[in-house]
Amino acid sequence: MSNPTFDRITSDITSNPVMLYMKGNAMFPQCGFSARVVQILTHIGVPFQTANVLEDPALRDGIKAFSNWPTIPQLYVKGEFVGGCDIVTEMYQSGELTALLAEKGLPVEAAA
Repeated sequence: MSNPTFDRITSDITSNPVMLYMKGNAMFPQCGFSARVVQILTHIGVPFQTANVLEDPALRDGIKAFSNWPTIPQLYVKGEFVGGCDIVTEMYQSGELTALLAEKGLPVEAAA
C-alpha cells in the first residue's frame, strides 16, 4: 500500500543532498532545536533544503515514523538519516559533521 507522506519524504531526501525537517523554516525557525541545526548548517556553509512540519500534520507524524525517531528536527544527508539536534551538535563539535559532508562530496566552507 502506498503512503503519500513516505513517498514525499523519499522524494525530498533523494532530490536534496542535505534535507532538514524542522519546525518553521531556515529564515524563521519556530523552535530552539531547529534554530540550532540551521545555525550549524549555515555556519559550515553547506546548502540545504528545509520542510516545515508545522504546516503539514501528516508530514510531522510521518517523518517520525519514517525515521523511527521521535523528535524534530531531523537531518538527512544524501538520503541517510543523520540525527536530531543533539546528535548534529555533537557531530559538529567533534568535526564529524564536516567530515561526513565532505565524504559525501558536499561543499563545506568552514571547518568546525
